[in-house]
Amino acid sequence: MTLIQIQKPSLTDGEIRYAVKKLGREPNEVEWAMLEAQWSEHCSYKSSRPLLKLLPHKGPRVLVGPGYDAGVIDLGDGWVVTLHIESHNHPSAIDPYGGAATGVGGVVRDILALGTRPIALLDPLRFGSLDGSHSRWLFDNVVRGIGAYGNCIGVPTVGGELEFDQSFERNCLVDVVCLGLGRKNKLVLAEARHPGDSVYVVGGSTGRDGIRGASFASRTLSEKSDTERSAVQVPDPFIKKLIIEAVLEAVDAGLVRGMKDLGGGGLTCGLSEIAAKGGTGMEIDLDYLRTREPGMRPSEMMISESQERMILIVRPADEEKLAKILDKWELGYSRIGHVTRDGILLIRHGQVVVARAPARFVAEAPLAPRSSRKPAYLDGLARAPEPPVPEDLNETLLALLSSPNVCSREWIYRQYDFEVGIRTIIKPGQGDSAVLRLPNRKTLAITTDGNSKQAYLDPYWGTVGTLSEAFSNLVASGAEP
Repeated sequence: MTLIQIQKPSLTDGEIRYAVKKLGREPNEVEWAMLEAQWSEHCSYKSSRPLLKLLPHKGPRVLVGPGYDAGVIDLGDGWVVTLHIESHNHPSAIDPYGGAATGVGGVVRDILALGTRPIALLDPLRFGSLDGSHSRWLFDNVVRGIGAYGNCIGVPTVGGELEFDQSFERNCLVDVVCLGLGRKNKLVLAEARHPGDSVYVVGGSTGRDGIRGASFASRTLSEKSDTERSAVQVPDPFIKKLIIEAVLEAVDAGLVRGMKDLGGGGLTCGLSEIAAKGGTGMEIDLDYLRTREPGMRPSEMMISESQERMILIVRPADEEKLAKILDKWELGYSRIGHVTRDGILLIRHGQVVVARAPARFVAEAPLAPRSSRKPAYLDGLARAPEPPVPEDLNETLLALLSSPNVCSREWIYRQYDFEVGIRTIIKPGQGDSAVLRLPNRKTLAITTDGNSKQAYLDPYWGTVGTLSEAFSNLVASGAEP
């Protein structure tokens, strides 16, 4: 079986024809692997991108909107906050502890990639009924994974939400929100704008863990998915803590001209996107990539999703200064190439060119608009009679209070260190939103909300209700949304 036959389920016939036409030839093994990863729904948003563009994304406080690793909001006085939410559903359904932990690690890297310090986490979670042992196993290990990772890197988990419903029996939802804080004049974007700059990979070494993780995350879970544990990445929060401190020191010293985290799609995603955003290309030699497993093929190196890695773009004149900082933190690193002006992503393995394609072509998957129609069940629900008013309100109240969807969440947040960093003023369980102290004598409220049942009954008004509740929780804390 050839590689193209293996990967065809994750690339449509139209995408395959598009790739051949754009390159003017059949892509080779490495190029097919790169496209299969980067053009997955997980990396490219090829289905949802047209819809996401309909959302309002401009405002007087918005400095950086969609299209980068995190949004940036101006706090005034030279300070900014960065915000990003990310899901890690498929990995958490297979390996709940590792999947949840790497979900935290991924969203933390997104915040760090803009040169800002991660200062808070929130975790909206969805599981099946607690009556089932599988759901209880997922629930217990996801919470432990989030808590262990956040506690190790010193970032407090200050809020979140939880819902149980049978619709999440097989595929739990594990979302993680990260909030960052930084100086406006120190922001770094995922852009390689200057030909001749050096390309560094900093942090952990590259292994075979997480290979095809982006493709796995883009498929529907099935009974066979349990066999795909190799697609789940391996967390290392202690390395992440070193990365946070080393990268922020390099940013503060003005050494970083561009930065991108290595998550879904690995080097393929990181290199193609940072070059495409800067309107440049790159020449990369995989011989210089630090690997931890012998005999890794170029295709494996390009799509490995090994955790705790960042791409840094630096001036050649600043390489020695960067090396001193990374050595101080005992952090691994290697220079794997340089930025070029021709817009081509050229990948070598020693003297052999293993991939050559325009960076923008790799980074920007062809859109895959999906058809939509109103589900038939909605008409049936509209005709359903109103439920009867309960006769015994006391009994109804007791039933509500004993429901896992209403009861105390203390068992969860007591596993999290929500005070590390000494910024948390309103803590979990104390109010409708977490409230954090900022360095400019201001405070920031943050919350997360959702209601899957209401959205199921009426997607439009269910979403409106969710936004309304989030706004209300912020206002109740004295904040302006």
